[in-house]
Amino acid sequence: MAHTYASIFIHCVFSTKDRAPRIPAERALELYAYLSGIARSEGFSLITAGGTANHVHLLIALPAAYALARAAQKLKGSSSRWMGQDFSWQEGYGAFSVSPSHVPVVKRYIQNQETHHCKRNFEEEFVALLHNCGIEFDERYVFGQNGNRVVPMGLDLILIALDPTLKRGANKRCASGAKISSQDKPALEQEEGNESHHRTHRRLRRSLLP
Repeated sequence: MAHTYASIFIHCVFSTKDRAPRIPAERALELYAYLSGIARSEGFSLITAGGTANHVHLLIALPAAYALARAAQKLKGSSSRWMGQDFSWQEGYGAFSVSPSHVPVVKRYIQNQETHHCKRNFEEEFVALLHNCGIEFDERYVFGQNGNRVVPMGLDLILIALDPTLKRGANKRCASGAKISSQDKPALEQEEGNESHHRTHRRLRRSLLP
């Protein structure tokens, strides 16, 4: 074949350092425009961008010969300097392949980030993306090692709290995204590892699809 043909769409996600709210709402559109300019100058396309005060989602289209790691490095490095001396991104990133037929769905998801995050925080969203894409990970290191569980009120506790064997009140609080109270934690720990937990895990993973 004389030519190379490729359709490579990537949903790229990364947060500010320590997930701190360092992206002011009044600068968000400027940031997305700057990221788009970086992509153009590097020879790939930024289809859409969105996010909140502590993270961004980018849908990019890469040429066949352009490495994903290089794209992430260019986007993060240049934009971090542009944001200012006290700004920095997290060390890593998430990258998830997107089929052409799902590009419109992912675009809507990225453009409606504020709405999505009325229901769950960034940590919950990112861990759900990892689960949904079948990516193995150690929860201690997803967001950096700081001595705490990576999702203090996130996916693991929600999975257990939604177990039907627990009392209705605990289910309601966790399903709404509220913090689990200390009096509920013993019950959560007792249920961990049983078969109903695994069934709930599978149901919740399906419900968290973007």
